[in-house]
Amino acid sequence: MPCSQNLPWLLAAALACLPLACQRPSDPPAVAPPKVEAPFTKPFFHDVAASSGIDFTYRNGEEAGHYSILESLGGGVGLVDFDGDGLLDVFVTGGGEFAGPDKKDIRGHPSRLYKNLGNWKFRDVTAAVGLDEPLFYTHGCAVADYDRDGWPDLLVTGYGRLALYHNEPDGKSGRRFVEASAKAGVRGRLWSTSAAWADFDGDGFPDLFVCHYTDWSFANDPQCKSLPEHPREVCPPKSFHGVPGHLYRNLGDGTFVEVGKEAGLRQDIIQQNYSLGAIAVDVNADGKPDLYVCNDSSDNFLYVNRSSPGKIRFDEAGVTSGVAYDGNGSANGSMGVDAGDYDRCGRPSILVANFQNESHALYHNECIKGRVQFRPTTLSAGIAAIGQNYVGFGTGFFDFDNDGWEDLIVTNGHVLRHPRAIKRRQNLVLLRNQAGRFVEVTARGGAIFQQDHLGRGVAIGDLDNDGWPDLVISRMNDPVLVLRNAVKDDAPRRWLGIELRSKDRRDVIGARIVLEAGGVAQTRFAKGGGSYLSARDPRHLFGLGDSDGPVKATVTWPSGKEQRLENLAVDRYWRVTEDKE
Repeated sequence: MPCSQNLPWLLAAALACLPLACQRPSDPPAVAPPKVEAPFTKPFFHDVAASSGIDFTYRNGEEAGHYSILESLGGGVGLVDFDGDGLLDVFVTGGGEFAGPDKKDIRGHPSRLYKNLGNWKFRDVTAAVGLDEPLFYTHGCAVADYDRDGWPDLLVTGYGRLALYHNEPDGKSGRRFVEASAKAGVRGRLWSTSAAWADFDGDGFPDLFVCHYTDWSFANDPQCKSLPEHPREVCPPKSFHGVPGHLYRNLGDGTFVEVGKEAGLRQDIIQQNYSLGAIAVDVNADGKPDLYVCNDSSDNFLYVNRSSPGKIRFDEAGVTSGVAYDGNGSANGSMGVDAGDYDRCGRPSILVANFQNESHALYHNECIKGRVQFRPTTLSAGIAAIGQNYVGFGTGFFDFDNDGWEDLIVTNGHVLRHPRAIKRRQNLVLLRNQAGRFVEVTARGGAIFQQDHLGRGVAIGDLDNDGWPDLVISRMNDPVLVLRNAVKDDAPRRWLGIELRSKDRRDVIGARIVLEAGGVAQTRFAKGGGSYLSARDPRHLFGLGDSDGPVKATVTWPSGKEQRLENLAVDRYWRVTEDKE
């Protein structure tokens, strides 16, 4: 049950909850449950990719017939306002192919950047901004202003290396990306997947965590069997060794140094470190971003931040905090991840998208007074009701109907070419949050939700600045989906957006926003990474239902400073700068 829906925040915390801990499901409700709303009459989303100008397909090279594990991961999506015009542009990674006489020359397909022109029109500017070279077989992306010059930079991950692109003037009143990987010292040569930027040591500059998957190569390519009628199949990750992630400390001069081992990252390679997803978020309200890492077929990691300026240190607490395994004590095949306050408790709970025959996991945040603890709530929150016939990838919390409760999206699609019992291509899943409990509403999502896909990365963001979150989804070997939120056509509601800008352009990951309107408090968190191979809208969008104010917000910056804002007008975005009221 939620902490409270209708009492003021401070009173609810005092009367309805233990200090900094939400009620157990067995506790009586603090207030009467909300009334059941009349059903929606129109689809929630429309796919507008065909008319938008975004026409691109991630290719995995499976036509070569290798059945390699490299082909299974897919690609991601990055939402980034690269030119500062106030509109989110769309970056998609390209994947790769196998060329040469023996089809074992691993080559990359170019990625794409689409400039947002407004009114749901986009233009391909890949060549104009310097991103048109097929550098390597790519998977994911992550966005941050790593040198604090006020412009977002771009990291691209994939097989055999990383590419760090610095956002620079193009000499013609525009912007372009210049690769700075070698100069910056982040030109990794391993198989990289998801990545998360965050200022872990508190010096103001965002550091970088990079997931690695396995040690697969064509020199280490076992032949795995499937059904009798299909003698070949993609091998599972435990056919290989895992590879520890890398942690790059930002030195503040445009360069990085890798400090993973000394910082406390686990170095296991046997049955561990098959990392696919990561998110940086402050789980224990100490102002320091912590790091949660999703591993495929092994226990997940929670790195609790114990750093000081210039010195990154983590305590790994996945098992002791309750987020390494599912509610049955089993390790899962974990891919996508997000963190959000789904029950208005005021703290970030963790959602993980998992493999077939496993439920997508929800871990409720119960951190109090220095104790880092989570409780599995997949069953009680209703997520388990969707069944276990999905292989989940991209995921995220977002209030798609602006009723004040964060809902969920999960993209799905099998990694096997010939899976047993369930389909390879699978539908998207949409879960609506009804006062802290999720109900599947996939059937109402729109025509694209009725189709099956090889879904991978999903990025959530307001592409037209109308206050309603949209979706961009990467699929394997099918065109990118661009899903426009159409709920306002059926149920118009109020909203408010907040963009955080820290003093001196310091990194804001770890900040927290509490918004109060109509006697209800909602909490959002500045996060790095998340979803799967993707980067979402950095702005924080709050659905207000029918409330038109007054609205006030409290921002707690990573420094610990609290900033209060009163009488905020609704149905607009606000830019909040630290130390400026």
